[in-house]
Amino acid sequence: ARVRLAAVVDEPTALLAAGHLRVRGEEVRWVDGEVVARSVDRVGAVELAVRPLRQPDPELVRGALVEGLGREGLGLLRWTRDSEQFRLRLAFLHRVLGAPWPDVSDEALLAETGAWLEPELSRARRRLDLGRIDAGQALRRLLPWATGEAVRLDELAPERIEVPSGSRIRVEYGGEQPVLAVKLQELFGLSETPTVAGVPVLVHLLSPAGRPAAVTADLASFWQDGYKAVRAELRGRYPKHPWPEDPTTVQATRYTSARLKRSRGSQGP
Repeated sequence: ARVRLAAVVDEPTALLAAGHLRVRGEEVRWVDGEVVARSVDRVGAVELAVRPLRQPDPELVRGALVEGLGREGLGLLRWTRDSEQFRLRLAFLHRVLGAPWPDVSDEALLAETGAWLEPELSRARRRLDLGRIDAGQALRRLLPWATGEAVRLDELAPERIEVPSGSRIRVEYGGEQPVLAVKLQELFGLSETPTVAGVPVLVHLLSPAGRPAAVTADLASFWQDGYKAVRAELRGRYPKHPWPEDPTTVQATRYTSARLKRSRGSQGP
């Protein structure tokens, strides 16, 4: 509605008319991306006096920081690639196995800040302090230590899988199915698809240059049915690398054919 007629009321008059609505207190809120702490004297919605608070109640500051996390997201914390991968591993185990592996969705983490962000959250005073909290280390507090399952993390959802060539390849857990991206020659001789927590990984087979060549969740089937077409397409582009007719009976390698021969020769009879 539009105000058509108004009159200025001074403070004494306002207090005389609505003194019962007068409230004095501390307010600590998340405003425009930062914690704002102030002492406010108001009558209803009218602010009579406002001054900044130099030492606000720590619990109110904590509440404002949680409000900020809720509004702007957990990205306010410090996330490294390793900590993001750690969170994805936990999310995978929760999705596949359920309890006691924790729910690490945004909603669950924001609802249980006390379970994983303390004591760092209570020590924080401003946005900059949130950015100093190592989210990956904090998430480790949610591991199921009490049941003893925590020690099985690397067994059930390993960060890396060792392939027949000896390389340790990082597993990506961001999708519905874990992904192992590895050069095709490094899997020679492997017929069983690797699994994590009983789930077969989706193998992204790469060319010697690291470019996508094929995708399979069944290595045995690929060697039998799909490999011939990939071999026919790529061996002309990468003649220095081995392309055996039967990849299930040869040694896996991350090297060229020449280097592989030299390596075998140096080992002697």
